[in-house]
Amino acid sequence: MEAGNNTNVPQFLLLGLSEDPELKPVLFGLFLSMHLVIVLGNLLIILAIGSDPHLHTPMYFFLSQLSCVDICFTSTTVPKMLVNIQTQRKDISYIGCLTQVYFCMVFAGLDNFLLTVMAYDRYVAVCRPLHYTAVMNPRLCGLLVLACWFTVSSVSLLHTLLMVRLTFCAGTEIPHFFCELGQVLTAACSDALINDITLYVATALLCVFPLTGVLFSYSQIVSSIARMPSTEGRYKAFSTCVSHLSVVSLFYGTGLGVYLSTAVTHSPQRSSIASVMYTVVTPMLNPFIYTLRNKDVKGALGRLLS
Repeated sequence: MEAGNNTNVPQFLLLGLSEDPELKPVLFGLFLSMHLVIVLGNLLIILAIGSDPHLHTPMYFFLSQLSCVDICFTSTTVPKMLVNIQTQRKDISYIGCLTQVYFCMVFAGLDNFLLTVMAYDRYVAVCRPLHYTAVMNPRLCGLLVLACWFTVSSVSLLHTLLMVRLTFCAGTEIPHFFCELGQVLTAACSDALINDITLYVATALLCVFPLTGVLFSYSQIVSSIARMPSTEGRYKAFSTCVSHLSVVSLFYGTGLGVYLSTAVTHSPQRSSIASVMYTVVTPMLNPFIYTLRNKDVKGALGRLLS
């Protein structure tokens, strides 16, 4: 195959999760069902929070933002995969691939930052309860979300612009079900050293720093709970963090699992299968985690549906 400038590459080929034709109907039905559950579940949470005045608090404001991001995250990848399975095609245009890379980075980064902001919200609620209303005011909440969007969008745009300078071979194959940045850089025919260095820096910015913030917040929360004199007070304080802590563990646990599976097996197909956990399974489980363990959200959903 001849190498050509990226502006002359009409398409990439997404190899998907499996080449077995007998599995494709199963994958189509499975991912369609999961996508519908993600959209419906997170949409119900957004509507419940918006319609119930009792849920107009910082914690639920950030939860509604997280639900919106989860819907957008899966909508960036899953519909294209479903179309390719249904039409028995693998192609995605060059512009479409760049668009997927950009928005996947944006929404994955927003997940990281919003979980960190939610951890800070829990830290203020547990460690500084008398100052909670003054600290977590609507202006600060709005500024925190805007700062998350600005930071993640800027980093993602930088990666996308750096990708434009790369050259790809005709018929470039990507062993994934969407244009994942690392896989696309690996498939490039030209030197991607600058892109790789930028990727490592972005990983530190979008993953390591937010995770450090989460760990610091919960270290302070655990320390504060341990100093509480009554068992009832400790239980009440901890119960306000359980749902968020479960989502954080699920998100970072699946992300770490993808990284370890890639580092150990060096199998692109297994890596793409592992990626399903944080791109599809985690956004699908988040609504169940927040509704099953939260009486306020369950009550709001009941009133909304009735």
